[in-house]
Amino acid sequence: MSRDPARSRGRRRGHGGRTGPLRLARARPDAAFTFTFDGRTLPALSGQTVAAALWSSGVTSWRTTRDAGRPRGVFCGIGVCFDCLVTVDGRPNQRACLVPVEPGAEVRTQEGTGHDD
Repeated sequence: MSRDPARSRGRRRGHGGRTGPLRLARARPDAAFTFTFDGRTLPALSGQTVAAALWSSGVTSWRTTRDAGRPRGVFCGIGVCFDCLVTVDGRPNQRACLVPVEPGAEVRTQEGTGHDD
């Protein structure tokens, strides 16, 4: 039985071997940092959005709907749907899927409009 050379090559390329993406780009990720979410300290990496950092920590919901109070998180992931709204450093209605997380940022669950209604 012969092996398919295309499949063999596909397994090696781009998966961390001699030609992995980090090695090819000579990428050196910055050190992790922390931010807070509803008072909890969570880790994040440079370049992550608030949504990505929350997901990485197992948080999947960070907003409630205005009328029914139903939980919401990321839906579209590209800033179109507005389901992922959070309050960041006191600014409500920030789209978690677009806002880069910053060291020491204070992110809070957004309830309703995010304003004191």
